[in-house]
Amino acid sequence: MEESLLLKLTGSSPLFKIIDFLIENKGMDYTKKDIIEGAGISKASLFNCWQELERNGIVKITRKFGKTKLYTLNTQSPITKKLLELESTLIKQTMLNARKKEILAA
Repeated sequence: MEESLLLKLTGSSPLFKIIDFLIENKGMDYTKKDIIEGAGISKASLFNCWQELERNGIVKITRKFGKTKLYTLNTQSPITKKLLELESTLIKQTMLNARKKEILAA
């Protein structure tokens, strides 16, 4: 799987792998186990940075059943809004650069 534009810029630390996974799957909710698998990180890595994600309001609980909690990207968080804006800017810049290369190659 090719690295996302966000991870190319920020590096592939577990924190950004989690954020990237949640951005790519915006609107969906996941257990911590799902996030570990989807982000391609270890359980220890998730627990090392989970408090940071909660403290900054980047993740929020969507549902609970029994002891299981489901989480999603908190799109209302000011930090998350900036991360989504950054991703959008990266996509626009990549498309612009691709167009420039096509024009120069023609």
